Amino acid sequence: MGSIEAKKLAPHPIHIDLGHNMKNVLNTVILSMGLLAQPLAQAHAPSAHKNHHASSTAPAEQKDWGIAGDPKKVQRTIEIRMTDNMRFAPNQIQVKLGETVRLVAVNAGKVLHEIVIGTPQELKAHAEMMKKHPGMEHDEPYMAHVDPGKKGTIVWTFNRAGSFEFACLIPGHFEAGMIGRITVQ
Repeated sequence: MGSIEAKKLAPHPIHIDLGHNMKNVLNTVILSMGLLAQPLAQAHAPSAHKNHHASSTAPAEQKDWGIAGDPKKVQRTIEIRMTDNMRFAPNQIQVKLGETVRLVAVNAGKVLHEIVIGTPQELKAHAEMMKKHPGMEHDEPYMAHVDPGKKGTIVWTFNRAGSFEFACLIPGHFEAGMIGRITVQ
């Protein structure tokens, strides 16, 4: 048997350019996907909501239970503890009509909690929506997500008399009774 000598052929220039261009395209696609995914991942991370509501520049919207307050006009600070036994402490708050209050929600638990102020009907409807869309983003001055071991703040002016509620609307928490009452008179 005779030996066959392999002849080394130079690659065709088009193949070189095509390979180089494909690598560039692939690298660009991968980099773009990573850059696009990062803000999305950060927007849905619990820490994305930390102090998010305090820096909102949207004009204040009057709600049935009041309006976003001016931090410079706070008359009283109330600390509310949130625990993994799905309770708030205190779970009842008395507020004077027209009073601007800083609510400091302290998450003493090991899971994410939130505090949302509203009417019983609004909170129930929002809790149902949260079940259908558990990752939904919040950007309202009357709510705050609070990571375990952290604090969240809401500054609110209670300019409407009545009975209102605050609740954790994370799926399962509201249903477990994580609800408090606010009386404004």
